[in-house]
Amino acid sequence: MKNYRIVIPAAGAILLAMPGMVWAGGSAGDVTQLQQVTVTGPTFNDVDSATVGTVYSEQFQYRPLTRPAELMEVVPGLIVTQHSGEGKANQYFLRGFNLDHGTDFASFVDGMPVNLPTHAHGQGYSDLNFMIPELVDSVEYRKGPYYARYGDFASAGAADIRYKDGLEHPFVEATGGLNGYARLVNAASYRVGGGSLLYGFEALHYDGPFTLDDNFNKGSGVLRWSRRDDSGGFNLEAMGYQAHWDATDQIPQRAVNQGLISEFGCIDCTDAGSTYRYSLSGAFDHRLGQGSLAASAYAVRYHLNLYSDFDYYLDDPATVGVALPDPNGPTGQFEQYDTRNVYGGQLNYTLPLVFAGLRFDNQIGLQGRYDAIGPSGLYDTQYRVRAYTVTQDHVDESSVALYGQSDVHWTWWLRTALGLRYDKYHADVDANIAANTGTATAGTASPKITLVLGPFEKTELFLNLGKGFHSNDVRGVTEHQQPVSFGAPDGGPATPATFLAASRGADLGLRTALLPHAEVALSLFVLDLDSELTIDGDSGTTGVGGATRRTGAELSGFWHPIPHLTVDADYAYTRARYRDPQEVETEYTPPGIPYPANPEPHFGRYVAEAATSVAAVGATYVSPHGWDGAVRLRYFGPRPLNEDASASSHATRLVNASLGYRFTRRLHVSLEGTNLLDSKDHDIDYYYVSRLKGEPAAGYADDHFHPVEPIDGRLVLTCTY
Repeated sequence: MKNYRIVIPAAGAILLAMPGMVWAGGSAGDVTQLQQVTVTGPTFNDVDSATVGTVYSEQFQYRPLTRPAELMEVVPGLIVTQHSGEGKANQYFLRGFNLDHGTDFASFVDGMPVNLPTHAHGQGYSDLNFMIPELVDSVEYRKGPYYARYGDFASAGAADIRYKDGLEHPFVEATGGLNGYARLVNAASYRVGGGSLLYGFEALHYDGPFTLDDNFNKGSGVLRWSRRDDSGGFNLEAMGYQAHWDATDQIPQRAVNQGLISEFGCIDCTDAGSTYRYSLSGAFDHRLGQGSLAASAYAVRYHLNLYSDFDYYLDDPATVGVALPDPNGPTGQFEQYDTRNVYGGQLNYTLPLVFAGLRFDNQIGLQGRYDAIGPSGLYDTQYRVRAYTVTQDHVDESSVALYGQSDVHWTWWLRTALGLRYDKYHADVDANIAANTGTATAGTASPKITLVLGPFEKTELFLNLGKGFHSNDVRGVTEHQQPVSFGAPDGGPATPATFLAASRGADLGLRTALLPHAEVALSLFVLDLDSELTIDGDSGTTGVGGATRRTGAELSGFWHPIPHLTVDADYAYTRARYRDPQEVETEYTPPGIPYPANPEPHFGRYVAEAATSVAAVGATYVSPHGWDGAVRLRYFGPRPLNEDASASSHATRLVNASLGYRFTRRLHVSLEGTNLLDSKDHDIDYYYVSRLKGEPAAGYADDHFHPVEPIDGRLVLTCTY
């Protein structure tokens, strides 16, 4: 993909994120008075899909963010939520997926993969809380399994988050808000050794609106040295992040209806977590012959310790012969423990050629990764005290991939891209249950095809076809005996999962800039998964899901109606179904009726918790006279909560806004408001069986939800020096 460089007035410029067009607003007088900023991005004729885009910091810097990962909502159709404490990875929804904490959407920060395979809490766990949003330069996204450089977890799409090389001015930013919110950020860059040395750190405390204070404390830091000249560039980067918190997980609706707790209350008020992530990475690119060679490498040290309780008094510790410290207390809490070292890197060589009058853009790449995991465990606990070991494993998991792609420009209006990727995986599992110790090896080839037609003015048509995959937790691949726990006391035989589950997709898209000062993209897609087999990190057992199909449509647009104002909007609808009927995991039971011990088998085709319709519309105004503001409406449509859709969630609507003023060249003050309509909707919903104290032993099937946080306000002071 070729790049342009263009200089535009900072306050009068509007960057249209997808797919890389720039509209510059303001009069000639504005240009002579305003500070300039240099922006790099892909040209219109080099984008290879209607669902590819790059969003730059100038476009999202005014968005109020409740959490760092909400920055990912610059990807049209992507929803970011939370169902637990602030330090836990967010929940992601895209293209009819409940991506859980990251499965099927690959995230990268400065070339380092964030998704973690064979994770104690969930496959592909993607925690972006270590990001410092003010230092993010761009978010480049691609949807679908159509790009040779992306492999595991990229069936729904992938995003590359890139930090800035340097800052125009050092700054200190202090934020204070309701519910004990306090945040301090400091960052600066200096010329060192012929390059730019960037540092930044963040300290944050937040109690939240819940009855149990989150007591969330985190610290993040980054130190980055980079150098670039006409022949290429080089960078070294160190990152660090540490956090601990108390947590209010999702709660049963009946507990609120009965007045036992408020919507911000908790049943087991001892849930909590702690985590850290430290990394060292480096990258370079350099002209080599007629092409360019790029390489990168990284090392990550990671840890998570998480306590959760979702079913409260449903489990019976007597089934495994355990006596808890408090026989009258909740019995459903468990601890998930994950620690690992991650090493990896990649090589990529790009070579443009002209042959027989045709232009070829070729690339070939090699990627490798090794996760040394352990111990990774699941423990039954009470009040954060371990009572019983369910699983405790050490895993060595490695992968290597070779890929190539060739883009051919047949005419000025016709381009094609052919890509092929091959991934090889190997893992050794040392489990506390001898029957589950073993090795697993698997490989898969993933072809990709793209056709781009552009015979019309400022309009292109796209056809993307491709095969992808996601890996499954390898402990489920070697598992032959179910682990014993309070909630699963049988310990019977288990059905091993497939290591690599294939996906196949097709996109038909259109992108046009024919409308004045606007750009519109439309995509129709279908995505098949051979299997959604995953290990259930909450119980330590393998979940066996069938093959699925998702079909949908996405529409997004960016508009610059007048100077200094940008409007963006997107809408997505997806139909997600199993290709064969699946037994309903939790059948709907009328309120007040205990859940049957052995319900009659019942079947359905709905993919539980799959997002159906999502929408967002926002506007940003940056005045040359010092004012700036942004407002955004987000709609998260209803979802089926079980396989026959007899239980479903309601829609969620949120409005956030910010208003700021630059008093001097060095002082900017803004007020941010979230959930301005004080919506009582839910961040997320689940439908399953739980038991409150005094209820029948079988418990009740119920909607379990995490509420959106109430209306909130924060004051932000930013001082450059």
